[in-house]
Amino acid sequence: MAFYKNFYLRFGKRAFDICAALLGMCVIFPFICIVAACIALSRTGPVFFSQERMGRDFKRFKLHKFRTMVVNAQTMGPQITKGTDARITKIGRFLRNTKLDELPQLLNVLKGDMSIVGPRPEVEKYVLLFKDKYEKILSIRPGITDYATIEYRDEQDVLNRYEDTVQGYVNDVLPAKIELYEKYLREMDFITDLKIIVLTARRIFF
Repeated sequence: MAFYKNFYLRFGKRAFDICAALLGMCVIFPFICIVAACIALSRTGPVFFSQERMGRDFKRFKLHKFRTMVVNAQTMGPQITKGTDARITKIGRFLRNTKLDELPQLLNVLKGDMSIVGPRPEVEKYVLLFKDKYEKILSIRPGITDYATIEYRDEQDVLNRYEDTVQGYVNDVLPAKIELYEKYLREMDFITDLKIIVLTARRIFF
């Protein structure tokens, strides 16, 4: 069992990521085109949004998403957004609710910045607040989905409960997510990754 797990972590996980990302890109390419066209036709700004995140071994990388907020939203408020945030566009709200805004991250997976399954990549500001925890968390590539993604499927609604969104995220939400990241690190193997992918799909579509 130990050999199987070590082999998967050293070689199999990356091979799985590449195959899954290529297959995913082929299957969802029509959806990517439709979403991109809808954003472009809305004439609210660029189709894509890129933001610097902390990756494996604290290496920074550009995470790609479909843009869901108004142009220059980062200058109008905090990096953490709740469901009632006025900076979210109409189409952006739909994309966030269906997680379609995350589709471009398959490119991050192919580039090697991310994995299909792994702790969600965070901005440097919040990583440094919990740097001792992230020393271990960022020993692997961050991912598109994981236990925290499933548990906090409606994170924006959770943050609606807090008057101070940033403090609510830092004091309550992020520590809880970090515990789930650590749970994934303990259980990480091929079966766990498949289970998380299935649970994620079920959480989104059912």
